[in-house]
Amino acid sequence: MEIIIYFLIFIIGTLFGSFFSLAIYRIPIKQSIVHGRSYCPKCNHKLSFIDLIPVFSYIALGGKCRYCKEKIRERYIILEILSGIVFLLFGLTLKINIYELEIEKLIYFIFGVLFISSLFIIGGIDRENHSILNLVLLFSLISGIGYIIYLYVLHINIYRYIIYIIIMLVLILINTILLKIKGKELYTIQILTLCAYILIFIKEELVILSIIITFLLISIKQMILNRNKKNIVEIKNQNISIGFYLCFTNIFMIILQSYIF
Repeated sequence: MEIIIYFLIFIIGTLFGSFFSLAIYRIPIKQSIVHGRSYCPKCNHKLSFIDLIPVFSYIALGGKCRYCKEKIRERYIILEILSGIVFLLFGLTLKINIYELEIEKLIYFIFGVLFISSLFIIGGIDRENHSILNLVLLFSLISGIGYIIYLYVLHINIYRYIIYIIIMLVLILINTILLKIKGKELYTIQILTLCAYILIFIKEELVILSIIITFLLISIKQMILNRNKKNIVEIKNQNISIGFYLCFTNIFMIILQSYIF
């Protein structure tokens, strides 16, 4: 029975992964993520249900659009499978048992899923656009506030969490002012805002570890690119999406956190 439960969690994860792909594409171009059917970005043909089954549809269609035959980016199936695996691992860390379902464990799982989902979307948008949007951070903040209320109900000290919320709001306000005055946001402030949000869900020492791993991964990537002299100009002009790496290191930190604490 437990195998069925975890298989369902994996399937739910792939469904979320499909939604992440949609959100990563639509949010930066200011399209609704709740209204309007999915469509092919190449030919704009609206997709049917059979085209939207996570993983299966991509394989069945040979990685091509059913209508215009254009190649579908591998990102979609990778994100769906990765999301399914992350959800499965997170469920396993909580040792979810259908016969002994604890309400506190279930609520924590829900907030964990919301946190993981926000990081997938924030990281994906940052990778594609080198930007961490205030709109996404504000929606993520709602889940953070909900989590703090949950901790308060459990009589857990929430003062440090409130400080992170205040820091987030101040940084978002600063970036909003900069956007109106200079017409652009400051990426450094976006990264600091993301860190404040992560600190609501992840222990401080693990966030520090994730930052170290993030810069280590970026350094390794740059070293590999530097080995190819043809890429020197590209490297100089490259915007490094720190938020992308930070999001995905912390997705695995919340899994690791369940084992350590």
